[in-house]
Amino acid sequence: MATALDMQATDFVDRRQGSTPANSAAIERRQFGNTHAGLKPAARELAEAIDNYKLQNRRRYITFEEMLDVITGLGYTKS
Repeated sequence: MATALDMQATDFVDRRQGSTPANSAAIERRQFGNTHAGLKPAARELAEAIDNYKLQNRRRYITFEEMLDVITGLGYTKS
């Protein structure tokens, strides 16, 4: 059985450094869905605001706290 010390550098594929296919960058995984089609206008506005937040902050997924920040940033308040 080979140990980690026996492995050569060519046995390791670093997938974080752009070794993925070029066309995979065009496919962005979303936390809530792949499209905003069919959403009510207010829901579409929220979805787009969340997408913009994730792009600006380089986040794939957001926390509930971050989502609350996006919602209050749109002007929504608890009544």
